[in-house]
Amino acid sequence: IFPTHFTNIFLAHPSMAELESPSVMSKLITFLSSLLQKVAESNDVNRRFHPQKISVFHGLTIPTISIQSYLERIFKYANCSPSCFVVAYVYLDRFTQHQPSLPINSFNVHRLLITSVMVAAKFLDDMYYNNAYYAKVGGISTAEMNFLEVDFLFGMSFHLNVTPNTFHTYCSYLQREMILQPPVNVAESSLYRTARSPKLQLCFNEEESTQQQQQQKQQLAV
Repeated sequence: IFPTHFTNIFLAHPSMAELESPSVMSKLITFLSSLLQKVAESNDVNRRFHPQKISVFHGLTIPTISIQSYLERIFKYANCSPSCFVVAYVYLDRFTQHQPSLPINSFNVHRLLITSVMVAAKFLDDMYYNNAYYAKVGGISTAEMNFLEVDFLFGMSFHLNVTPNTFHTYCSYLQREMILQPPVNVAESSLYRTARSPKLQLCFNEEESTQQQQQQKQQLAV
């Protein structure tokens, strides 16, 4: 769990204040759903040309519930803080970077979503539901939820800490992209690598982003 002062930093940020608004949160859910849908569909096509591993996150069939309806269900029943969805987005990005052979596709996106939000809530919020509750929300068994959590944690090498700087960067990015609603074309968006890549990265490399910000600060200082 984040220390209380960390949570206060997040809540004090203008982006976080805006996330407290139902209308902004609704737009964020819609945008994330659309983005993940495009990533999943792109990787569905890409798997024909590049082999992808099968993991515990893969279902035998594509769930009938849409990504947006699923994410809305999680938002409705998880009762976690709005910041959890941004942190979950960060976690999904880290997972795809650590596991290039396990890109997000239509067979695993739902399980990755419920797991990332649950892990984010456990790490960020002072109060959260247990695995059995999240399993019901996600439409899976408690045993499966437990397996998914362990695999997700190992999949991202337990890199759970999200610094205020990283959180701000992701929030700013989401705000900027949401202005472009509907989301831009896959081929034009900075969210994606080229179709030749075996993995479509969600966002960006955190280390590269931090270095760029430090360079910008040095330039401003000069």
